Amino acid sequence: MSSPDFPSRTVAIKTRKTSPGSDAAFLDLAREIGKTSYSAVLMSGGDLDCSRYSLAFSEPVCCLKSFGAKIILETAQDKISWEGDPLAELDRLIQSFAPDFDLGALPFAGGLAGYAAYELKNVIEKLPQTAEDDLGLPDLFFFLPSKIMIHDRHESSLTFLELETGMPPIPPAHSHDVCNGNHLKTGVPVSNFDPKDYMLAVEKVIAYIREGDIYQANLSQRFQFAFEGNPFALWERLFARNPAPFYAFIHAGDHQVVCTSMERFLYRKGSYIETRPIKGTRPRGKTPEEDQRMKEELASSVKEHSELSMIVDLLRNDISRICVGKSVKVTEHRRLEAYENVHHAVSIVAGELRPGITPGEILRGTFPGGSITGCPKIRSMEIIDELEPHVRHVYTGSIGYLGWHENMDLNIAIRTAVRKKDKAYFSVGGGIVFDSQPADEFDETLHKGRTLLETLKSL
Repeated sequence: MSSPDFPSRTVAIKTRKTSPGSDAAFLDLAREIGKTSYSAVLMSGGDLDCSRYSLAFSEPVCCLKSFGAKIILETAQDKISWEGDPLAELDRLIQSFAPDFDLGALPFAGGLAGYAAYELKNVIEKLPQTAEDDLGLPDLFFFLPSKIMIHDRHESSLTFLELETGMPPIPPAHSHDVCNGNHLKTGVPVSNFDPKDYMLAVEKVIAYIREGDIYQANLSQRFQFAFEGNPFALWERLFARNPAPFYAFIHAGDHQVVCTSMERFLYRKGSYIETRPIKGTRPRGKTPEEDQRMKEELASSVKEHSELSMIVDLLRNDISRICVGKSVKVTEHRRLEAYENVHHAVSIVAGELRPGITPGEILRGTFPGGSITGCPKIRSMEIIDELEPHVRHVYTGSIGYLGWHENMDLNIAIRTAVRKKDKAYFSVGGGIVFDSQPADEFDETLHKGRTLLETLKSL
């Protein structure tokens, strides 16, 4: 089937604001939203400059999914599929519903919410895929919500938006029952690498670096475990243990995504765009003195400095593809940020977008984020596919929103688990450079997954 005409509707928006509105009040309402299929919650925690807003999306009037070049559009009345360019179709869908009136100053007042899986790379570049795809999840999953809730954590307010599109919302799927109650029962996580094999894979990456193929590559291992109960309840427990700016929960019908990310991939407001790569990790200390020592060790690490600087250069190049010439700058380099379990080194790369550029064009020029691939990006992705046994799916893709009024906010989907049927899967990884030590790299993946692993042990 050829590409269909998308519905075009004049959209009206009803707005209601309440105050005060706390994190707890938002979470109480979001918990109910998370029970329904085709819903999403983006939760901010901590006090960083990127953690002002939390948002929840529900009752979508349409949902766009893609599997390679196969595209599916679902509405309450129909489900149609065709072959095409997923990013071009994403743009068409956003534009077809966009209103012709001002939306005000809210961070999001309509558009699409959802995720882009790591495997979307395969429709952007010509890449091999020999890793096993054992879950069959979409490359793109974005829906247009008719109900939106926004929590402004600075103003302690809640804003409720209702979009009138002339189309009924998609009825919830039967699988929404998995998010009722707070029952949780999990099995022992089992990796798709044993420690020796993971360290051997690290050595292979280092060999590629010696041969001049790459400067660095991100390598991850995936854990699988039995899961029974409510994934939103797990997400809440993780947030309570380790709040961060880019938590996300998506109920996608036949699977649910639990993301505890602290890394921003892309933020757009008008012509301004930024990315915030994270490279460099140290565990938090058990005492203030040990914690300070870990922080100083990260700040003085030549390896971590080199790793982050290479990724910053890669992202400057990616962002330059979509920006006005010479507008891309590193506005902050190697800022140290402290989280519950780790310290991270973070940089900010920002630029001025070319006029008229679309969300799909922005993703085509930058996706996936360089901090979770390596440098150079394409060769690193080829090596990742060679060495990792399974495709990554949502892990190291992006979750967030693409708005109508030249706005977007997408995370890097690290610290992320996917639940499908009676199993859950999560991956952890790290950047490998010339002087990486295989045993240290394996240990770093466990530090990054510690919050989830310890939460699972406590259930």
